[in-house]
Amino acid sequence: MNTLTKDCAAGIFETCASPCLSLYQPTHRHHPGNQQDPIRFRNLVKALEESLLQQRPENEVRPLLEQFRALADDGDFWNNTHDGLAVLAAKDMFRVYRLQRPVAELAVVANSFHLKPLMRILQTADRYHVLGLNRHEIKLFEGNRDVMDEIELDQGVPRTITEVLGEQLTEPHQTVASYGGVGQGHSPMHHGHGGGETEVDSDAKRFFRAVDRAVLEHHSQPSGLPLILAALPEHHHMFHEVSHNPFLLPESLDIHPDALSSSDELRQLAWQLIEPRYLARLAALAEEFETARSKGLGDDNLSQVAKAVVSGRVATLMIEARREIPGNIDASTGDIAFGDLGHPEVDDVLDDLGALALKMGGQVVVAPSKQMPTQSGIAAIYRY
Repeated sequence: MNTLTKDCAAGIFETCASPCLSLYQPTHRHHPGNQQDPIRFRNLVKALEESLLQQRPENEVRPLLEQFRALADDGDFWNNTHDGLAVLAAKDMFRVYRLQRPVAELAVVANSFHLKPLMRILQTADRYHVLGLNRHEIKLFEGNRDVMDEIELDQGVPRTITEVLGEQLTEPHQTVASYGGVGQGHSPMHHGHGGGETEVDSDAKRFFRAVDRAVLEHHSQPSGLPLILAALPEHHHMFHEVSHNPFLLPESLDIHPDALSSSDELRQLAWQLIEPRYLARLAALAEEFETARSKGLGDDNLSQVAKAVVSGRVATLMIEARREIPGNIDASTGDIAFGDLGHPEVDDVLDDLGALALKMGGQVVVAPSKQMPTQSGIAAIYRY
């Protein structure tokens, strides 16, 4: 499965030749809802085909859709979906992303990819990582206000202490047993066999240090997401002591994920730490916009904002989630030609503005309508 964060960071969406095919649909995690997902997918592929045939002969269209049709027939894939699906394709490129949020059904053929649903996920302030840690192994989760999923660790991230220390791993001088269950008010009981505690702690620190470096490099830095440690209290100080990850929150969860009955229980605990930060960030952005507007450095006029984006004047761009304004932007002047999203050459103006702002080094935040400081669907804070 492709990794959205890494693909965006690599800029692969900026270099693809037209036509660019973008398909989005909500999906279901469980039976019987997921039984309809491949049917809906085939209908969206049919819509892509019809749009392509308006502009191109069938012999050019057929190769562009081959991998879509192969995916439609992949039973294992449809039995392991999340809440949404994005498929982006062009000549010599095919990317599939399982999404933690539902997305509206959409099938668009245009000169560039329709990225706003993905930007909403990547730029939304409620996303975070949870690192499940003990002295022997780690797990990494990604969550938001609604869902939590364990994610596949990058190949450069060690999963166990044996991967880090190998033959240098100290022979165990003590065993640890937990009576009554972790997370139920019972502390683990340590059975020492004489000495070795310093060596065991030394091994753990070396393991934690390697984990910290790898998670920072392969997950925290590419995503920019806050990281919550979920571990027994006895491991908190040791990990924070060796960590150099600036995304690691000072607060931790006093429980290992394995002690919880479900990933949703982990999400609820993590969200208690994240929600205040999420609301504070959006409120601060809204206040910053109002202050900037009072000084002539903030704007919600779409035409003016478009010209400012292409000239590199926009430092921060807030975009309203679920709002679409069909049209195209002249990337050299910022002029907008409004149109019909159903046309194969027309995309979403807000989507294109977000992509351009990111390309020009601006910050883009996709926010719910209730947290937007404007009614126009956009709010820009200018650099000058």
